[in-house]
Amino acid sequence: MAPTTRLVVPIDLTKKPSEQKVPLHNRLHPDIPPVAEITEGEVFRVEMMDWIGGAIGDNDTALDLKTINLSEGHYLSGPFRVLDKNGVAAKPGDLLAVEILNLGPLPGSEWGYTGSLDREHGGSFLTDHFPAATKAIWYFEGIYAHSPQIPGVRFPGITHPGIIGTAPSMELLHIWNEREGELAEKGHKSLTLSKHLHQRPFACLPTPDGCLLGKIEPGTPEWERISKEAARTIPGRENGGNCDIKNLSTGSKIYLPVFVEGANFSTGDMHFSQGDGEVSFCGAIEMNGFLELKCEIIRGGMKEYLTPMGPTPLHVNPIFEIGPIEPRFSEWLVFEGVSVDETGKQHYLDASIAFKRAVLNAIDYISKFGYTREQVYLLLSACPCEGRISGIVDSPNACVTLAIPTAIFDQDIRPKPRKVPVGPRVVRTPDVMKCTYDGKLPTTKNPSASA
Repeated sequence: MAPTTRLVVPIDLTKKPSEQKVPLHNRLHPDIPPVAEITEGEVFRVEMMDWIGGAIGDNDTALDLKTINLSEGHYLSGPFRVLDKNGVAAKPGDLLAVEILNLGPLPGSEWGYTGSLDREHGGSFLTDHFPAATKAIWYFEGIYAHSPQIPGVRFPGITHPGIIGTAPSMELLHIWNEREGELAEKGHKSLTLSKHLHQRPFACLPTPDGCLLGKIEPGTPEWERISKEAARTIPGRENGGNCDIKNLSTGSKIYLPVFVEGANFSTGDMHFSQGDGEVSFCGAIEMNGFLELKCEIIRGGMKEYLTPMGPTPLHVNPIFEIGPIEPRFSEWLVFEGVSVDETGKQHYLDASIAFKRAVLNAIDYISKFGYTREQVYLLLSACPCEGRISGIVDSPNACVTLAIPTAIFDQDIRPKPRKVPVGPRVVRTPDVMKCTYDGKLPTTKNPSASA
């Protein structure tokens, strides 16, 4: 008899994150209590709200993206305490293997969105070029996505969770808060790259603002203490977390280090599709979704398989096993970037500058075929494009490439002897939804780019 799948976290999309039957959380802390126990080998289903808990609507405005409270993200399902078949919990030093058996959008919620945030309110990778909040809505037809705001494009998604990770120990939490606090305080003085990558803040530090801690009631002494200590969910860290690896889809297995008894792993931030880099920040196709999972405990696996890269045994990183299912594309158009910024200044083996150049090159090129630059920016963040560090040793330039599958377009975008087609046939309307940028920071211009 086939095993049944146990639903451990149901989601009611008519209710807010704080009103769900099984409490959600948006912070990482060892004292956030688990909402369910999972036995290794058991197949279980986890439902999830989109990363910001339904604050972004299927509507005709980007104002909801411009005004969101970033302190509320990401809303996660869990934590889950994992036991072996003898009822013994996972221990610090173990590895937790989490296998993705099935996933997808929540039934009745077959849509998602991609956006960029206002430069004064989170920004994006290219926020100095695209300072205003923008948004595109996507609708799902089976494995395919299309957007009224980016017409002439249709592609299969590689659906995946943006976040999956274990709870930190108090020691590891203190390490995170200390190093990220120092970066937030001194980054503008010590990081030369901050002059060329303008997304802010440097780090999102603990704050009670917007904090949701699962079963812990707001206003209690415990909530007051944890809300001031708990790590934000924005970056990926030693525990896994918000790594946004687009290929972690059906059949993938994630080997997560265990830092607390029971592992207390959580997941969320479901994406229908995403390009490597998620460059527009709110940049995958964000959606409400579900995962069906199975866990295994590898006793002593951290010491056996993970080598610490830092001053303590806690400075490790997860291992990921990519699943066998992904779209099959045979033709790609590849854009190269090197370590030279928009002013022509040479940088030394800087892959971030090189990737920025590759993305800008792709945006300017594809906009020749009837798209606005904002449409292309959101498209590259959402479609299954492939980013690669092609060279990191040939000083002074790192070489980074961005490969775009040509089959997603309804026209041939490859260079040809004749000129790029012009006229009403290739003008792609309507555009993505845009807000005004009301700040005073200067916008970076490329004097040689196409109008």
